[in-house]
Amino acid sequence: MESGGELNFQHVLEQAQRMNEQLLSAQQELVETEVEGTAGGGLVSVTVNGTGEILELVIDPKAIDPGDPQDTAETLADLVLAAIRDAGRAAQEIQEEKMGPLTEGLGGAGFPGLPGL
Repeated sequence: MESGGELNFQHVLEQAQRMNEQLLSAQQELVETEVEGTAGGGLVSVTVNGTGEILELVIDPKAIDPGDPQDTAETLADLVLAAIRDAGRAAQEIQEEKMGPLTEGLGGAGFPGLPGL
């Protein structure tokens, strides 16, 4: 604020531009970051990026029982879901690490008369 209680809009715009640049940079980092989730002691692994997009799914051939295709299919489905959830949890942690400081700044550092800026 300038003397007299007036808001310096140029300063606010500059801060907004810096925050936008930081946000775009953090988003790009999330796209480029890869994390892995596993299940079944490593029989199934899933690689996702920091935004949660699935990049790779690997199923170890040891997970397949040719003598019991029905049970194998059900087990594999469960293992794939568990690996995806594990990778999603890891991606969420990365998102909070990269985006947390930026989003906290949006909600907590309000200017008088302009909450949330």
